[in-house]
Amino acid sequence: MTEETGRRNLRMPNGDELFATVTEHNGGNHVRVRCADGKNRMGRIPGRMKYRTWINEGDVVLVEPWDWQDEKANIEWRYSEQDADQLRQEGHIE
Repeated sequence: MTEETGRRNLRMPNGDELFATVTEHNGGNHVRVRCADGKNRMGRIPGRMKYRTWINEGDVVLVEPWDWQDEKANIEWRYSEQDADQLRQEGHIE
């Protein structure tokens, strides 16, 4: 068996981005997320993701908190269940 265990190179947070878990869907393009820094924020799903990527409760996402309103954030990326499991195994998220 080789070291290569099907590990994929996942998108990691850069700059101001944080890992977050979706806690509830608030309708429209808004979700409530619990971020890695311990804060709960209102996440906004941008138009480019809105119809292509379904975001459900419990999904692991990358968010970028707003500079001018820290309690809000844009959702930048959604990880698949498999990717989220890999992040947990590698210790990036709980």
